[in-house]
Amino acid sequence: MAEEGKGERIIPVSIEEEMKTAYIDYSMSVIVSRALPDVRDGLKPVHRRVLYGMLDLGVRANSSYKKSARIVGEVLGKYHPHGDSSVYDTMVRMAQEWSLRYPLVDGQGNFGSVDGDSPAAMRYTEAKLKKVAEELLSDLDKETVDFAPNFDDSLEEPTVLPTRIPNLLVNGAAGIAVGMATNMAPHNLSEVVDGTVAYIDNRDIDVEGLMQYIKAPDFPTGGIIYGYEGVKNAFMEGKGKIVMRAKATIEEIREGREAIIVTEIPYQVNKADMIAKTADLVNDGKITGISEIRDESDRNGMRIVYEIKRDAISNVVLNKLYKYTQLQTSFSVNNIALVDGRPQMLNLKDMIHYFVEHRHEVIVRRTEYELRKAEERAHILEGLIIASDNIDEVIKIIRAASNVDEARENLMERFKLSEIQSKAIVEMRLRQLTGLEQDKLRAEYEDLMKTIEDLKDILANESRRMQIIKDELLEVKEKYGDERKSTIEYSASEMSIEDLIPDNQVVVSISHAGYIKRTNLDEYKVQNRGGVGSKGTQTRDKDFLEHLFVATNHNYLLVFTEKGRCFWMRVFEIPEGSKASKGRAIQNLINIPQDDKVKAYINVEDLKDEEYVNNNFIVMCTKNGVIKKTKLEAYSRPRTNGINAIGIREGDELLEAKLTNGSNEIVMALKSGRAIRFPEEKVRSMGRTASGVRGITLAHDKDEVIGMVCVEDLTHTILVVSEKGYGKRTLLNDPETGEAIYRITNRGGKGVKTLNVTDKTGELVAIKLVTDEDDIMIINKSGIVIRMHVESLRTMGRATQGVRLISLRGKDEIAAVAKVERDDEDEDVVEAENVPNPDAGGDEEE
Repeated sequence: MAEEGKGERIIPVSIEEEMKTAYIDYSMSVIVSRALPDVRDGLKPVHRRVLYGMLDLGVRANSSYKKSARIVGEVLGKYHPHGDSSVYDTMVRMAQEWSLRYPLVDGQGNFGSVDGDSPAAMRYTEAKLKKVAEELLSDLDKETVDFAPNFDDSLEEPTVLPTRIPNLLVNGAAGIAVGMATNMAPHNLSEVVDGTVAYIDNRDIDVEGLMQYIKAPDFPTGGIIYGYEGVKNAFMEGKGKIVMRAKATIEEIREGREAIIVTEIPYQVNKADMIAKTADLVNDGKITGISEIRDESDRNGMRIVYEIKRDAISNVVLNKLYKYTQLQTSFSVNNIALVDGRPQMLNLKDMIHYFVEHRHEVIVRRTEYELRKAEERAHILEGLIIASDNIDEVIKIIRAASNVDEARENLMERFKLSEIQSKAIVEMRLRQLTGLEQDKLRAEYEDLMKTIEDLKDILANESRRMQIIKDELLEVKEKYGDERKSTIEYSASEMSIEDLIPDNQVVVSISHAGYIKRTNLDEYKVQNRGGVGSKGTQTRDKDFLEHLFVATNHNYLLVFTEKGRCFWMRVFEIPEGSKASKGRAIQNLINIPQDDKVKAYINVEDLKDEEYVNNNFIVMCTKNGVIKKTKLEAYSRPRTNGINAIGIREGDELLEAKLTNGSNEIVMALKSGRAIRFPEEKVRSMGRTASGVRGITLAHDKDEVIGMVCVEDLTHTILVVSEKGYGKRTLLNDPETGEAIYRITNRGGKGVKTLNVTDKTGELVAIKLVTDEDDIMIINKSGIVIRMHVESLRTMGRATQGVRLISLRGKDEIAAVAKVERDDEDEDVVEAENVPNPDAGGDEEE
């Protein structure tokens, strides 16, 4: 019902409807003209206005800087009627090299820092455009894009920039609108150009094809993109979660003290905040093992130092930092941009497609403009040429006319000229009458006709236009392209890294103190029996090489500890080192508790092959003579913190673990010189956490098991070595009669004599299964290593005391014996390495 009043009409409106329409209008305005970038130039209105305002002011890359306040005033007064802070903040962000992958503004003065410090006020700072920003604005004066009136209709501003750079992909964007948000990652310009060129060459290329060129986002702060799944989703669907990690290395800063050094942090992380929050976590005890955090960043780059306590494990601390602090964050990609003024979710191909479409339109419009200008100029030149051919008559007509207009009209009539031509003739300067100037006119006209023909050809020919887009893109890449800053690390589940690593044979060695490394097999040389060996590196702090075996890079390594736990790693993950190097502490590679110790490792070909893991077993024995058999399958899904491999009873410890096929014979040997032989079938297979059954009875309290071998092939021989350098090889069965030399008994017995232990021989230290094709390494407590061919040792009876294998100096004793692959290269003295001993004598598995 309308009520008439004093010249007013009141129109009743449903408040619900009014709220709805008003809110929809508001949200559309925010979406379209504030928060979301345009798919073509990757800019929001405020960015576009700042760049256009700067161009307008003339603060180009080659001009001098102008006060920021002056620029902000220009943009506010002409194009952006909002708060000055919105304009200044935009300009500041476009100048920060940690915010934009390719900054568009060149700032002078304090423009903030990666620690989140605010920039100086605009009256103190100065700015101008960066060269790359001019590529966004190039050809703006050639009617390449639509202009629209500004807020008060007094000026025109561009609705989009004709950009030569795929800015949306290259610099990314972030914005929160109403009911939707956008978060786009920055990318590497060189990669984006290559991808765009590939798309132009083949429109049917799919996203996977484009990903051959554009590998992943490339953040201005560098860092590591950890895992590829999120990147794939972002490229394929326009949504994905990209995990970013800081670039961290572990360094030894002084004797015995390690530190984690961070040189690059994830994108959009405030460094000062991150350090402060980490310090709080350390103080609250949430993160242990860090003694001090220092920020040593300077003009040469970022450097954050996390000092590690003496007893802490650097790798464990680093993983905690990744878990609890912003050393690892994620970037949630949400590619929403305006396409024809409407918000749309875009994948990688869509963004490239719309950019190429935009570039194509710009080139068509630019060519049309240049053609029009060329034709206009040619038209004038035609008139001037006619005039110069009839110059005397032209002068006569002009002199006879009483005013300019009359002269113009008479010329038009006489020579059939257009108004524009006759005007040009009347305004002609006298100097244009010289012969030289007339030749110039003709030359210019000829050039113009060629240009016009060329421009018409471009307009008629799409393949030429596409070639121009490609050429201009490659020119941009040439000028501004650079290397990737963010590296990509594929997480283990996503990529078979084996493909990148040759499956070479390596020697894996672990020292008594738990330092592990792998070395190429050919670094070891051979020496004949009875030699003294040669001294290599001085062992550190009485450390010596304890375990040594041969594997290939692609194998899995199951690591068993004294307390019966099992850990897992790939051989190629073991750090590589020379023979003389110390290696890395195994605690830094796998999370072994401080009070536990590696005792055995099993080299496994493949844990993913079902048939293999179900038909192979792990046989373990302990110092007190317990034996246990479990299917390999039980160990095929290890966790980072290890799993229980065997229940160890009080006062006992795990000694050996071997891989078997279920039908081997087992021989266990004691320090006291006795050994037992029984078939593996006598030990039933049990679960992972069981404790096992009795394998051998010890001779006395001080006695202990020194090793166990699993025999598959009865032609192999048993080699036993005593601590004073005596050893011998014995067959299990007599080859002629077939009788057992080592009697087969039930498990759990006392065994038979295997070496006559005397004061001269010393107690047994090792039992190995060997053939004539093997070499053995003998390692002394003093750090000497000798390699010899097994075939140089003849086989002999069971109860003899053996022959001298190695000459020991003074009170030196044998620490360990390891079997290695034959190396026939040359029979040189071997250099000892950071080497020697196990009380247990671990080795490769048979």
